[in-house]
Amino acid sequence: EVRLVESGGGLVRAGGSLRLSCAASGFPFDEFFVGWFRQAPGKEREGVAIISSSDGTTYYPKSVKGRFTVSSDSAKNMVYLKMDSLKPEDTAVYYCVANEIDEILGGQELQEGHYDYWGQGTQVTVSS
Repeated sequence: EVRLVESGGGLVRAGGSLRLSCAASGFPFDEFFVGWFRQAPGKEREGVAIISSSDGTTYYPKSVKGRFTVSSDSAKNMVYLKMDSLKPEDTAVYYCVANEIDEILGGQELQEGHYDYWGQGTQVTVSS
């Protein structure tokens, strides 16, 4: 059974930093894309950071590039998201995701519909 369990969310002031963690289990970690999506109230889910556990390639949208850093630890089956220079518009529920690398084509890495496995989510609130 695949399990993704997030931790580390909370309340932070604009300009501050947070680090999210995701404990993964139940799948061959090195064969998967893992990372993070978010959903703000009234908005669609958005892919914010994905990493290939196979070769370490990372993917970010323009909205977070340069501020967010995704990393993974294959020995511990952990995924991390370091968020710096946080803005009020980063407020959202953040979800850990995973899917087999072979099932995702180039250019699809940040598309919601290609991820079968999701955590329960952790709230991040950025105050102005």
